[in-house]
Amino acid sequence: MSGLGRKVFTAGEVLAAADVNGYLMDQTVMVFADAAARTAAIASPSEGMPSYLIDTSSFEIYDGSAWESVAASGLASIITDATTARTLATATDLGKTILFTNAGATTVTVNASTDFTVGARVDIIQDGAGVVTVTADGATIAAAEVSTTSGSFTIGTQYSAATLLCVATDEYRLIGNIEAV
Repeated sequence: MSGLGRKVFTAGEVLAAADVNGYLMDQTVMVFADAAARTAAIASPSEGMPSYLIDTSSFEIYDGSAWESVAASGLASIITDATTARTLATATDLGKTILFTNAGATTVTVNASTDFTVGARVDIIQDGAGVVTVTADGATIAAAEVSTTSGSFTIGTQYSAATLLCVATDEYRLIGNIEAV
């Protein structure tokens, strides 16, 4: 049963299990350690049911077939990454801003497992002195007059940025201060 909306209960009214489930449980933001804990706790989620995942700091709504991320107030969480390689992933990167701080070169890979939903994005900032390269590995990235499933793009210079936007399944646009390699 999906949320029943709002109801003002009166004193002495019988509170049925269906009322608790429909007016309270299906509309309460439940907090879970991660998606696996949520799946274990909710065998059959209802459309419109909200949840918060601690591991990814993400608020999600069940759309009737899948849990979809919702950006809180349009603000993206910021992830600082000092590594030299990262493959973008839905659970950890969707809707986030990633500051790459390494002094050496960093490669950001976009592949079929990235699996962003259409309209989803991630912002990439070259915050360190090292060049950040965004590489397609099976997914299609189009930018700077090039469309590729195996090519690369570099982000300008230190403090430059780019946005990776999903426009179709495994198809992305890279927008910003970028250049094809």
